[in-house]
Amino acid sequence: MSGRNAWKTLAFSLVEQMWAPLWSRPMRPERWCSQQSCAQQTSTNTLHPLRTGPVSVPGGTRQSPINIQWRDSIYDPRLKPLRVSYDAVSCLYIWNTGYLFQVEFDDVTEASGISGGPLENHYRLKQFHFHWGAVNEGGSEHTVDGHAYPAELHLVHWNSVKYQKYKEAVVGENGLAVIGVFLKLGVHHQTLQTLVDILPEIKHKDARAAMGPFDPSSLLPACRDYWTYAGSLTTPPLTESVTWIIQKEPVEVAPSQLSAFRTLLFSALGEEEKMMVNNYRPLQPLMNRKVWASFQTTNEGTRSLRR
Repeated sequence: MSGRNAWKTLAFSLVEQMWAPLWSRPMRPERWCSQQSCAQQTSTNTLHPLRTGPVSVPGGTRQSPINIQWRDSIYDPRLKPLRVSYDAVSCLYIWNTGYLFQVEFDDVTEASGISGGPLENHYRLKQFHFHWGAVNEGGSEHTVDGHAYPAELHLVHWNSVKYQKYKEAVVGENGLAVIGVFLKLGVHHQTLQTLVDILPEIKHKDARAAMGPFDPSSLLPACRDYWTYAGSLTTPPLTESVTWIIQKEPVEVAPSQLSAFRTLLFSALGEEEKMMVNNYRPLQPLMNRKVWASFQTTNEGTRSLRR
């Protein structure tokens, strides 16, 4: 069996055992990461069933999320602006996956997608979702200089030039591109409120609700500077097929809007209620990877090098 096929088999075999249920994660998790080891220090090991098991994939070399060190990111002048074009009509529905809430899009055509930036091809939008914490001190999957944001938005796209189906792209080289956007507390976000208003309809696991036209580009920050690196999905099968594009600037949301996320449940109707919080993966080691920046920075120690 080739190394690549062995990786695919391993990745999918871990779907049932890989993660760790979050019912009672500590309220203020401390997250740390180094080149040699990465973990999340907690006062309890009780986590969501999706995350039961080891925090890293055996043999994985480009797992996500990571801690982005601003001063260690490398400016690449060849990184162009990311081109984002979403068709609001392609939005289908919103649903509770039992781990987070997710908005699905029609990906049969090229109507909604991204190109440019670090990408060689056009990538179609498949879905977007959020990760958040039990409290506002943490909840994002990625961190910047060790700082965690209250929540993080992920817009998931797949390489429709290289692959015919999303499922093929998930396990394929350069198969996925995910835009990450940090959320911070601030002013009320009008577009996000459209989603917040629907959340009561999908309180329980597997519940879904239809959505009218919705353009997720309005969830992106005005400044489109970004970091990019080669990584993986942060939920099973954890395949190392993702080009991450992390927006430098966070978007502001009202505390009440973020609190609405926490009204959702991990549990299905009729089951013991488990509040949907702390649905983020522990940080993973950077190992030998580089984090590239589309922008120049004045931070001392930041390098400006060509790849």
